[in-house]
Amino acid sequence: MVAPLNWGLGHATRCIPIIKALETHNFTPVIASDGVALDLLRKEFPHIESIELPSYNIEYPKNGQFFKLKLLANSPKMIDAILEEKKLVKKICKEYKIEGIISDNRLGVRYKKVPSVFITHQLNVMTGNTTWLTSKMHQYIISKFDQCWVPDVDSKPNLTGKLGHLDTHHNGIKYIGPLSRLHKKQLEKKYDLMVILSGPEPQRTLLEEKLTEELQTYKGNILFVKGKIQPQQTIEEKEQFTFYNFMNSSELEKAFNESELILCRSGYTTVMDLAQLGKKAFFIPTPGQYEQEYLAKKYKKEGLVPYCKQDSFKVENLLEVALYKGLRDFKTNVSWKKLFQLFQE
Repeated sequence: MVAPLNWGLGHATRCIPIIKALETHNFTPVIASDGVALDLLRKEFPHIESIELPSYNIEYPKNGQFFKLKLLANSPKMIDAILEEKKLVKKICKEYKIEGIISDNRLGVRYKKVPSVFITHQLNVMTGNTTWLTSKMHQYIISKFDQCWVPDVDSKPNLTGKLGHLDTHHNGIKYIGPLSRLHKKQLEKKYDLMVILSGPEPQRTLLEEKLTEELQTYKGNILFVKGKIQPQQTIEEKEQFTFYNFMNSSELEKAFNESELILCRSGYTTVMDLAQLGKKAFFIPTPGQYEQEYLAKKYKKEGLVPYCKQDSFKVENLLEVALYKGLRDFKTNVSWKKLFQLFQE
């Protein structure tokens, strides 16, 4: 069972190469999630059995400064959902004869009688002055799983920095290298700028509105992928813009390779895609999301990718990209056969 968290699209999309690898190694995956994450994976794998899990009901405030307060207010609902999914997972394991669990940040998706893996790039959870507490709590939950797979390298330089690396070594933690569903291809340039949005509402919509207005004066062709998973794909051409509500993996791969520059959030899954493709980018972190803010600051400090806050973005900011090196591809080869041995013991 592969179960990604429904928080934007990143957790679901980075599970795509894992699901493909399971099928290649003669496992029969079962997908379990909720909301847009489940919708996306159902579109990618219509032939695979899928199950809806309880929603964590993660909501973002319109003002990023209140993110921690909003999360705290929502925590009773989250805890109820986690307890409910824990009961449901036990039932699913028995009904579907599950032999292994891969949970991407779903805290209640484990069952003591089944080998279980937790995927995260956040061994330390950045929450400002409460980072020490949230990190300890997260590490305690991770310890309940048989293994923790971190999609990064266990050396310097790396992509996650303090997020994905602890001061002391833990046997259960395995660095599997960055994960991406995309591949680099030599295609003719079609777009000067590709905008790709994701993440929970209302921040996704707020950024869409901001960029649609701000990029009116951009000189060049713009591909604008809104990141709205809907029953039907829609395409709209307007002036220099080509708008898509969503794209599947093969369409995104082609679009990335045909684009000169990427404008997006600094979510870690997008970071891994950009590194794999060797694309230059400009980041706008989700307001109040400490993890994205940390990564954006890290890459700017290292001279890799520039960024700015959502409210202060101007089209002129894109000129800064030429002064930065871009993210690097670590060219790691995941040993899926070795990792999947856990489920055959």
